[in-house]
Amino acid sequence: MKLRRVLLVAVLVVGFLYLTTHLPSRFSGFSFLNAHGSGSPLQLTEAEAAPAYDAEELNNIAVYKRVLPSVVNITSTTLVFNFFYGAVPQQGQGSGFILDKAGHVLTNYHVVEGANRGIQVSLSNKRRYNARVVGVDKVHDLALLQIDAPDLQPVTLSDSSNLAVGQKVYAIGNPFGLSGTMTRGIISSIRSIRNGDGAPIEDAIQTDAAINPGNSGGPLLNSRGEVIGINTMIASNGADQSSGIGFAIPINTAKAVLGDLTRYGRVKRPSLGIVSYAIGPDLAEQMGLAADYGVLIQRVIPGGAAERAGLHGGNEQAYVGNTPIMLGGDLIVAIDGQQVTDPQDISAIMDKHQAGDTISITVLRGRRQLTFKLILGEAQDVNT
Repeated sequence: MKLRRVLLVAVLVVGFLYLTTHLPSRFSGFSFLNAHGSGSPLQLTEAEAAPAYDAEELNNIAVYKRVLPSVVNITSTTLVFNFFYGAVPQQGQGSGFILDKAGHVLTNYHVVEGANRGIQVSLSNKRRYNARVVGVDKVHDLALLQIDAPDLQPVTLSDSSNLAVGQKVYAIGNPFGLSGTMTRGIISSIRSIRNGDGAPIEDAIQTDAAINPGNSGGPLLNSRGEVIGINTMIASNGADQSSGIGFAIPINTAKAVLGDLTRYGRVKRPSLGIVSYAIGPDLAEQMGLAADYGVLIQRVIPGGAAERAGLHGGNEQAYVGNTPIMLGGDLIVAIDGQQVTDPQDISAIMDKHQAGDTISITVLRGRRQLTFKLILGEAQDVNT
């Protein structure tokens, strides 16, 4: 009986070997049937080795790995009352980045605005910490927080005064709550804009890097992974997502604000106390000005630095396209001997000063060149 079983197994093995070695190849292997019942072998082409990254990819990866531990997710909780007067907590999310080992974190003011039930900061290692507000600057949409956490990795801050259109940039943040997201693009323009509250942002960095809700307060980086700006808003044309036009506050503006917060515990940004308008060659020729560049003082703020120094605003209304301007005021052409061609030049000079500093300001009044000593006041929403 056992012999018959052994013989049967031997026959089956020999038969299998014959079929697999002598029948045509079309009957060998496994196949998948198509819709008509016929089959073809599945043949996969695989790389012989893991693909090498090119130089650009390697830099992308290096920037991400270097900066990710410095980027945080910020959750602010606000207690509001619903239709039935019941207290309901609402949460908002944004991004931020670590400034130093002491746990200072920079973000946008609008990320933490109204947070009356606490602010939490989540690190890239998923640890969460309660944060306290050290200081805020609503005008520049900036807020300084602090957490108590060990082994923090600060970012490296760059200089935003010499940025160039076309320069490669990266944004890292938490769009739609998707933590640790990196996007990239270029600097599309450097321009003055107004934030959601109407306050001016001078030298705002416009970029096509995808910035969405949740990116606010996160860093905008150069190709070396250094912070050049703070992502703050998008031009969405009514949509709630990126349209390829995002804006960042230049890091030099933030440095000046941080200097005030650490020195005074509040923001004391300097101001000339004027409403101004940039003049180019065409406008200068039409207006009969004595220079083809400069910043025209349209109005001096009552009680402001310019009024106290004796500078003059305009007294005759005109239009540039559909924009009303005031003519007849002093034309600023230099501050402390440095040529001034537009409000951005004034903003850059103000970032190097504090309220209460004395500066020398050169203007053209008609055909006369005059120089005034001016004691800088504190910036207000409408001041330059």
